Amino acid sequence: MKKTKFKISLFVLWVAITLGNELIAQVIPLDTAHWDVQARAHVFENYKGKQAIYLQGGVITLKDASFLNGTIEFDIYLKEEQAFPGIFFRQQEDTGDAEQFYLRPHQSGNPDATQAAPTTRGITPWQLYFGTRYSFPYEYAYDRWTHVKLVVLDDKAQVFLDGAEEANLSWNLFHPSKKGAILIQGGGRSGMHLANIQVSNDRPALVNFKPIEREAISGLIPSWQVSDMFEESLLNDPENTKAIIAKRKWQGSIKVEEGTAANISRIQTLRNGEPGNTVFAKVEITVEKDQVKLFEFGYSDRVVAILNGKPIYRGTNKWRSRDYRYLGTVGLFDAIYLDLKKGKNTLLMAVSEDFGGWLITGKISDKDGVKISD
Repeated sequence: MKKTKFKISLFVLWVAITLGNELIAQVIPLDTAHWDVQARAHVFENYKGKQAIYLQGGVITLKDASFLNGTIEFDIYLKEEQAFPGIFFRQQEDTGDAEQFYLRPHQSGNPDATQAAPTTRGITPWQLYFGTRYSFPYEYAYDRWTHVKLVVLDDKAQVFLDGAEEANLSWNLFHPSKKGAILIQGGGRSGMHLANIQVSNDRPALVNFKPIEREAISGLIPSWQVSDMFEESLLNDPENTKAIIAKRKWQGSIKVEEGTAANISRIQTLRNGEPGNTVFAKVEITVEKDQVKLFEFGYSDRVVAILNGKPIYRGTNKWRSRDYRYLGTVGLFDAIYLDLKKGKNTLLMAVSEDFGGWLITGKISDKDGVKISD
């Protein structure tokens, strides 16, 4: 009898030790052996009762790790200031493509207090992926740790803040499911503390996965041809227009996403070491007779519209370009009248980008006698 009790006691002890070790192993030590730190400044220290890293203006990358499905959790001590702390996952080394979720602690309680978005060739196009489908309001605390839990399964993700039982946000991921790196971004100018980072690669269970649908804009031009990149300043002299057009090489076609706009970064890399921040997005408009058609359009960040080799419009839609609260999100917010000639007409939109989304969209509502092709 005593021998049986002894065996049971050993088994219980083994289970306790094993589970304890697994629990400890889930928390990844914060040191340079486990993390590659790329930041303006960082400090490993004990902060508010937790072993933490103070991270200013940069990211930490989990070394020797490749993440596809699973759960990522961490604690962050937020400050009430403009910053975008969060996580990149499944990041691809060759393209920079990644999935992303981040917080906007300076927007506490506002509809855009949070953000899910992809990173495409180094650009996070939040000016395309906006609204309740990809953001939710949240009241942040600045006197305690905030817990972030991200659950990823194939082409789906959910986020739970501060131990929520129901997901605060469920969304469909943007890139094909492919293993990639994990990066965590701490803070802005003054930095923030991160602690208790845990990663599990076990396939998780989604909880009541119900992504919010987004209403598509009807009648959009479905796709655009995109040129190679050139310097925006070349457009300052209208006399250069034909020469600029003649030098272009066409890279391929991009389609409208989210029923809203085409993402130029799908085909063109902005900061690829070559000069330039501008491309032409092109469509061909064929009409049966001379006529004028209203063209409604949207873009980010700046555009010059050129019809049949002649510049006819110039505009700016960048972040804070119209007032200090202006986000520069893309939609059919501008319009011009196109003086179309019988036969084929070429419409070029020279789109320039800084950050937030390299985007183009447009429609001709009255399609009577009109044929459009990219």
